Amino acid sequence: MKLNFPKVHKDHNNKFFISFYVNNKRYRLYNGSRIGSNFDPNSFPPIERYNKSKVLASEVYNYLINGGVLEAYRDNSLICGNLTDKNYLDRALSKKLKDPYSNKYKKLLTSLHRDLSNLISNQNITSEDLNNLLDRYTSSVTYNTMRRHLKVLINEAISLGMEQNPMKNIASKRAKAKLHKPIKDIRKLLDEIKQYSFNLHLCCLMTYGCLLRPHREIRELTWSDFSEDLRYIHLSGNRNKSGRNRIVPVPSYVRDVLVKGESNHNIFSGSNKPLNQDYFKTLWSRFKRQSDILEQGQTLYSFRHTGAIEIFKRTGSLHKLQRAMGHSSLNVSLTYLRGLEVAELKEEDMPMV
Repeated sequence: MKLNFPKVHKDHNNKFFISFYVNNKRYRLYNGSRIGSNFDPNSFPPIERYNKSKVLASEVYNYLINGGVLEAYRDNSLICGNLTDKNYLDRALSKKLKDPYSNKYKKLLTSLHRDLSNLISNQNITSEDLNNLLDRYTSSVTYNTMRRHLKVLINEAISLGMEQNPMKNIASKRAKAKLHKPIKDIRKLLDEIKQYSFNLHLCCLMTYGCLLRPHREIRELTWSDFSEDLRYIHLSGNRNKSGRNRIVPVPSYVRDVLVKGESNHNIFSGSNKPLNQDYFKTLWSRFKRQSDILEQGQTLYSFRHTGAIEIFKRTGSLHKLQRAMGHSSLNVSLTYLRGLEVAELKEEDMPMV
C-alpha cells in the first residue's frame, strides 16, 4: 500500500479536513468516525481546529500504516487494511438484508448476527464462539434451525473473502421425529370455527382446500391474486416458501364463501394492507381455549396436513402431492408424509408366502 502523510485543509465553510492518497487516489476525512474514533476537530473552538486536525492526521496515518481497515464512504468496498472475521460477518448480514427475503427471516438473521457479535472475544470467529451461541438452544429442532441460519451468514462471509470456516466441525443434532396430527372430522371442526370467526374459518378452509400456508401465503392474499372467476390463485415465487411461481385451484366449497372485493384489497382486511403477521396465530390461540372438539397438538397447519393426506390417499401420486403442496422436491414431500405417518406401502405390496 502506498500512503502519504495526511495534510490539513479548510473548505469554503471554514471546516477543517485532512486529505491523503492511498495508491494514488485521494481521500478526505473531516473526523475519525471511519477509523472507529470519536475525534472531531470541528467540534472544538475555531482557534483550536487546525491543531486538532493535525492530531487527527497523525491518528489516521498510524491507524492505516498499522493495517487498519478503511472502507469507501457509503460503501462496503475496501480501500486499505485487512478485514477481520467480524468485518466479513457485518458485510454478510448487510448483503443478506438487501436480498428479497421476508422481514421475519431478516430479523432472525439480524438477531443471530447480534448475538454472535457479542460473543466474539476478538475480531476473529472461532468454532467455540459458534458452539457457545448454539448451546443456548436445548431443543434439537431449534438447534438445527439456528445452525442452518447461522451457516447462511458464515457461508456468505466466506464468499466475501473470509478465509476460515468456523462452521466446518459443527454437526447438526439428531432430532426425534415429530408426528403431525391430522384432523379426523374436518367438517365438524370447520363448522365450530365458522361459529367463532369468519376470517379464521376462511383461513382454515383455504389451508385445507388450497394447501396454502396460513401465516403468510393466505394472510397476504389480495383479490388480484385470484383469477376472474375465482377458480385459481396465482402466487409469484417471492410470495411462497418454495420460491417458485404457483397456480393453485380453488375448490367450489371455498369459492362459495368468497365475496370478491377491489383488486388491490386484502381478502381479510378489506384494505391495501394485510392483517398483522400474528393475526391468525392469536385468533387460533383464543379459539383453541374455548373449543370442545379440538385435540391436543392440532394447529392451523393440521388443516394442511389433513389436505395432504387426502390428496395422497386419493391419487397415490407423490408428483401430484409435490405440486399441490408447493414442495421444492419429491424428497421434501416424502419427508412430509413420514411426519404424518402415511403408509407408503400397502399390505398387498409386502412379500407373500
